[in-house]
Amino acid sequence: MAHDVSGAPAGRAIWLACLLLIACMTATGTATAASLAPERLPAIQAATYEVVAAKPVDDPLSYEKPLPLELLPFQERNDKYYSIGTAFAIGNGRYVTASHVLMTGANSLWGPPALRDNGGKVYAIDKVVKFSMHQDFVVFTLAEQPGSDVLELDTGAAPGQTVYSVGNAYGTGVVLRDGLYTSDTPEQQDGRWKWMRFSAAASPGNSGGPLLNQDGKVIGVVMAKSPNENLNYALPIGELMDAPDDVAAIDVRSSYQFDVFNSTLSGTLKERFALPLPLGAFLDTVMQRSNTFFDAQLAELLAQQRERLFPDGEGSTRLLHRIADMGDFPKMVARDSNGTWVLAGNEENNLRLSANGYLSSGSFGRTMLFHLRKPDDVPAKALYGDPAVPMDLLLKSGFIKRNVGGDSVMVTSLGKPHLDTTHADAWGRRWQVWEWTLPYANARLLVLALPVPNGYVGLVRSGTSIQSYDQLINARALADFAYVNLDGTLAQWRDYLAQPELHPAALRGIDIDFEYGKRFHYASPRLEVDTTPALQAIEADSVLTLGFAFFGDGGKATWDVAELWMSAKANDQDYVMLVREQAPAASMDDEDRNDWARVRERRHPYDAIARNGEDRTRITGVVDAPKGGDAQVLYTAHSVREGKQSQEAMADKLKLLLDGIKVHER
Repeated sequence: MAHDVSGAPAGRAIWLACLLLIACMTATGTATAASLAPERLPAIQAATYEVVAAKPVDDPLSYEKPLPLELLPFQERNDKYYSIGTAFAIGNGRYVTASHVLMTGANSLWGPPALRDNGGKVYAIDKVVKFSMHQDFVVFTLAEQPGSDVLELDTGAAPGQTVYSVGNAYGTGVVLRDGLYTSDTPEQQDGRWKWMRFSAAASPGNSGGPLLNQDGKVIGVVMAKSPNENLNYALPIGELMDAPDDVAAIDVRSSYQFDVFNSTLSGTLKERFALPLPLGAFLDTVMQRSNTFFDAQLAELLAQQRERLFPDGEGSTRLLHRIADMGDFPKMVARDSNGTWVLAGNEENNLRLSANGYLSSGSFGRTMLFHLRKPDDVPAKALYGDPAVPMDLLLKSGFIKRNVGGDSVMVTSLGKPHLDTTHADAWGRRWQVWEWTLPYANARLLVLALPVPNGYVGLVRSGTSIQSYDQLINARALADFAYVNLDGTLAQWRDYLAQPELHPAALRGIDIDFEYGKRFHYASPRLEVDTTPALQAIEADSVLTLGFAFFGDGGKATWDVAELWMSAKANDQDYVMLVREQAPAASMDDEDRNDWARVRERRHPYDAIARNGEDRTRITGVVDAPKGGDAQVLYTAHSVREGKQSQEAMADKLKLLLDGIKVHER
């Protein structure tokens, strides 16, 4: 799953939803020479600036090899700034750019947006004095005045005239390119005003620059490229001038989604607050208002789906009445196209690590899923206590690579996480929450990792820094829909049990105790199990898996142990298993009722008769319950042995297993 980390947000981040057009602009064709009078060019260039952000000074990441920076163009390699857009002076100490250019600085890992003139001098932005996210403009002042050159404005432009896009094309300085002002088109949200459409070439970095007429006057602010044709968009300069001073206006329609179902919530973020504000305070205010909106959108979407939401809503019944998966790779509970809640997520890659460790990874929508089996030479305290230890193991899969001049270089370490906290989900499972910064991409990597006896299972999401809050609240909500089991050798269980702060709530009511070579004991409010080596070896490398499931208990859904699986060692064909079976709901079909009847009546295969197949012999019985009784919960006991075994030998193993079991629920 090699990729550059810059994933889409979990919901719809404001900066992606506010305008279909607000995107990094791509080349639109070969530029033609500008034909403005030569004497005008110096003043235009002096009043037009690059918008830049300082590159991070320190890189906390480690790589598989030195970065081949020599592959980068000279200017890019040596520039201390990233070029992110264009701005221009309109007089009275005021400057204009696109709002989405300025918002690059929100929650950024780069330096704050600033202006750079043709001579290379950088000027800090002081205060924001006018802002519209819907119309995609911002007006601001500078802490130090660069000079007196300004661009004149013309609010009376009409289609059909020659125009010039002026901007920082591809980060190579301010250039002019000509074309035609072709038409006007209504803005997409409400049609309250019209975009100007023009054919002058615009490239990455042109956003926020001036669109000039043949007299060198500003008629619009260059915003974006049409996604389907060689036409670009500009905001008429009159719209900017007519907007109220000292006001920040956010009026953005968006759609919000959550990965476990395909329903969408439409909403509009409408906010106004007073200006001027210093740049930092302004960006913080916009983020606070936006994050509050994200919280409300997610809560409203889940509330809107309450009647259909797992585990209490429609379509949940079947999953609440079956043991769906005993694997150690996590799954997600998701609603399918029929409205039924099922297990989703694919295991796609497996990587062997040293000392019996391995990493399985896969995906569910925009989320990476993983199971990390701890190498035997990694101490449990280090694995669970230092986030860098599991992350360095995850990175061995090469899922983060940095592209430098066409060469992909694998990231081998992220250093210390920016965020290190915990999250208890709806089922009392305690996820470790880590966030790492990727300064080179102005991005962040979020991991929710659940400690399990043999390592971790978890979720990984990534996105730009501006999306990080939306990523976090969505990942926390997704944790409620994770389907996981607890698996490990008895040696791994011993280390895990010694750290109760890692345990899910369901495990706190369970007692697991054992002595190598002597005995194994399991006790919960539902079930007790005692075994000795006469049934199966009890050693450090013996394996215990607790299969968890969602099921009803006293009229309320719970997440608890529904299957217990023990083998002498990993990948052993000999094992014993206990499975919690429950009566089907009235809404379930005949097949479910027939399955339950076979258990209740002890019909084949629950008749304690050995059966052969796949080079194994199996025998199954029902634990401590009268045949044909009215119990709503029964436990079945299974013994499996490699090769062809006699009925007598299998019956003896089954009896040993059944004799050590006591059931407390019915």
